[in-house]
Amino acid sequence: MNRSHAIKLLMIGLIAVAVSMAATTETEAGSKPKHLLKIATLAPDGSTWMRVMNEMDEEIRTATGNAVGFKLYPNMVQGDEKVVLRRIRNGQLHGGGFTGVGLGEFAPAARVLELPFLLRTNEEVDLVHQAIDEELERIMLESGYVFLGWAEVGPVYLFTNIPVRSQEDMSSVKMWLWEGDPIAEAMFDVFKIPPIPLSIPHVMTSLQTRMIDGVYASPYACIALQWFTRVTYMSDIPVSHATGALVVSKKKFDKIPPEHQETVRSIARRHLDALVQATRKENADALAAITENGIQIVSPDAEQLATLMEHAERVWDQLADDLYPRSLLDRVIATLELRRADATTPE
Repeated sequence: MNRSHAIKLLMIGLIAVAVSMAATTETEAGSKPKHLLKIATLAPDGSTWMRVMNEMDEEIRTATGNAVGFKLYPNMVQGDEKVVLRRIRNGQLHGGGFTGVGLGEFAPAARVLELPFLLRTNEEVDLVHQAIDEELERIMLESGYVFLGWAEVGPVYLFTNIPVRSQEDMSSVKMWLWEGDPIAEAMFDVFKIPPIPLSIPHVMTSLQTRMIDGVYASPYACIALQWFTRVTYMSDIPVSHATGALVVSKKKFDKIPPEHQETVRSIARRHLDALVQATRKENADALAAITENGIQIVSPDAEQLATLMEHAERVWDQLADDLYPRSLLDRVIATLELRRADATTPE
């Protein structure tokens, strides 16, 4: 296969989805539901996320006899996640599809899922969710939000114009920093990475002008945002695993009749579970396309990886009892250690 052929196919697919999904973000069938949940998200129109949300909305309206439905606001039209949360508190919106950064504003303990070099595989992600989801959902509810399901972003890699294998290499990269992310800020501090804070819309221009020469993203996001066209190298070990979730204001959700509440929860969870699987496939396809497009993969040796892990554990410790309870981190680590021990034990 021509080395650019795979990336072209993926981009054509993305464009086709965008065109086919250019339909309204609010189901037009029937009258306005009595309980209309106004939901905002960063996700673009035409994305898999929005396709799933529209399908979820349609099924919820049908199952509740049009008593409950969504009005969806994609493309960050309601503002960034902090603005969306403010509008939810003011009653202008009722919920949102948030990244981990947004979740951290009202349920910071959920950020334990995104610590650097902690979760290595999708299987580990699922295992940790089984261990701590009940507590995370309780924390969200106590903060005034009803959890409807996870919508993960996926494994996050470094994409750079300088090969990065070690902590020393990281400190020489002009790396983009997502403004207001305490995990990224702590990691940059411990790893001695000089940060260049930028909002997402300014990243592409900064890559073009070489104001920055490094970004971090999931493979799918790197392609969707076109960042892959401006980088040369990619780390072969994820530096993090980015999560996300759909939540609704408890104040608004409590107004929905109990029998419909359970219907909404059940339908949302099923669709969002399917979205997680779709996102994982998209990331795997995007990763294959990126590597076939000529981006060079760099790997740390055993000593360099050990040093990276030492620095990562300092980040975990630094944020414990501030961003998340230390007991929650300990439970995650114990769950992972048990799983990894089982995986290496000969049968």
